Amino acid sequence: MADTEGTAAPGERVVIKKYANRRLYNTASSSYVTLEHLSEMVKKNVDFVVYDAKTNEDITRSVLTQIIFEEESQGQSLLPIQFLRQLIGFYGNSMQAFLPSYLELSLASFTQQQERMRSQFSALGQAAPGVGVFDEQVRQNLALFDRAMKMFSPFAYAARPEEPAPAPKAEPAPAASDEALVALRKQMEEMQAQIEKLAGKR
Repeated sequence: MADTEGTAAPGERVVIKKYANRRLYNTASSSYVTLEHLSEMVKKNVDFVVYDAKTNEDITRSVLTQIIFEEESQGQSLLPIQFLRQLIGFYGNSMQAFLPSYLELSLASFTQQQERMRSQFSALGQAAPGVGVFDEQVRQNLALFDRAMKMFSPFAYAARPEEPAPAPKAEPAPAASDEALVALRKQMEEMQAQIEKLAGKR
């Protein structure tokens, strides 16, 4: 792929202009780009903002949403149907204002955990682990999110049978290098306990 990331100075955003003909213009590289190019920029942590060329309105959110739609329509199914239903249900909900921060925090926590695990494997001279290694952590994160959804919108789950809580598993004593990860996991467990406590009062 051609270099379309631009030459913006470190710490500065690349400015993308969207014209009436729906074409996207990268002002840093002085070239037209596609949604695929923008998707690659996101994956490479290139910060950019998209403006409507006519109104100068910031339309970054809608363009990023369009990228997600394109990925999903091409078979890159990342968002579960139940998650999408729950997400749609929060539009206009009284708790709508709190959801973005919660989702952002959850994804940041998930990303940090995966990066830490990859770093540990790399330090041991091993190849990056496969998807299966993260299954248990994914289940824990989804369980935490599901409980939060029940707290925010308990009536949406009225007809849904309560799932039994999984039996606690004995875990080996963590190594000293895992202290940060253990602390993060403890925070998530405390958050989960608080969510369950609040949900029980509703």
